[in-house]
Amino acid sequence: MPIYEYYCRACHREFEELVTVRDAAVSCPCCHSSRTDKRVSAFSFKRTGGSGASAGASSSSCAGCTSKKCSTCH
Repeated sequence: MPIYEYYCRACHREFEELVTVRDAAVSCPCCHSSRTDKRVSAFSFKRTGGSGASAGASSSSCAGCTSKKCSTCH
């Protein structure tokens, strides 16, 4: 089951949600509004070759990090 990042348009908070059904409506855990948008996170991207923002990143860098220094990822 994937974890997705969401943004609530009602209270302007970002949150993560474990989604069991792909098209399930997700409500905000803070204000319980259903006016939420799914965000594209760095974790959701798949490296597919030599193009893209992560093409130059070394395998020792953190996932989604372009600085190549894991101490800056925290």
